[in-house]
Amino acid sequence: MVKDGIVLTENELRLMSLFSTLTGITPKDCIIDERFNRLIFVIDEGIKVPHDKFVREALNYLRKKTNKGVEIVEYSEDPVQLIKNALGHGGVLDVRITRRNDGTKVGVVIADPREKGAIVGKQGRNAERARVLARRYHDIERIQVS
Repeated sequence: MVKDGIVLTENELRLMSLFSTLTGITPKDCIIDERFNRLIFVIDEGIKVPHDKFVREALNYLRKKTNKGVEIVEYSEDPVQLIKNALGHGGVLDVRITRRNDGTKVGVVIADPREKGAIVGKQGRNAERARVLARRYHDIERIQVS
């Protein structure tokens, strides 16, 4: 279900169950992001979230019930694709994974200069989502958008 070494709390499991019950989609993971007051649900690769009234109402119910924003990201075994999915914007031109001299991995995102602000997001929220997921699943320490 989730990467070895990732331990889900009782609260995260409860939220995953509620998400599944409301949407009919079984999430792979749930991250409670207190900094941006949101829940990030990771769904299996290839699963598309229907954009119908039923799912919108279910997500709105979840937002109201938890008093947090709800975001959904499609998982990928490929770190480049996971970062693209987490940034969720068409302005991403390329993503490269590099290794620094100290051995840490960095994701370098090449962005359309006109879309850079939208890719990073307000207060860096999109970049932070990509960083959290890249670290959690692929041990990538930093995301740099240029």
